Amino acid sequence: MDPTVPAPASPPTLRVTMLLADSAQVADRKLYVLGGGLSVIGPRPQPMGVAIRIEVPWDRANTPHQWRLDLLDEDGHPVMINEQPLVVHGRFEAGRPAGLQAGTPLSVPLAITFPSLPVTPGRSYAWQLSIDDSTHLDWRQRFHVHETPQRPMGPPPSPS
Repeated sequence: MDPTVPAPASPPTLRVTMLLADSAQVADRKLYVLGGGLSVIGPRPQPMGVAIRIEVPWDRANTPHQWRLDLLDEDGHPVMINEQPLVVHGRFEAGRPAGLQAGTPLSVPLAITFPSLPVTPGRSYAWQLSIDDSTHLDWRQRFHVHETPQRPMGPPPSPS
């Protein structure tokens, strides 16, 4: 499946919440987010965390799923590192804890933190999540990279 073209089909059976942050991690099945809600970064290299919560319906418990996270540029093309697209992938399976009321949605937290990203100041990007080769418009989180600050040439003007 082409990660640049979100599937416009029916609403997803899995619900996804994504948040960009300075850092994100999972502990005890909970997301811990530091500096969350980023939509503008840089221009200097900095860490970035992608915090993801996947809500799995009760009837899809104990089913393995494959996820994939692609970094796309503002034109929807994959961002490349050493001629390879920047992609992170893995698996998840939501189990039903003992004593949970039937019908309760199950939560799967994911956190990926990058020390820095190969991004260009003045450009926009998006993280696009796919699950089981399907994606949706709301499974995309966009961000922009500040322009490089301009330094004045020569000494500052003297007061007259």
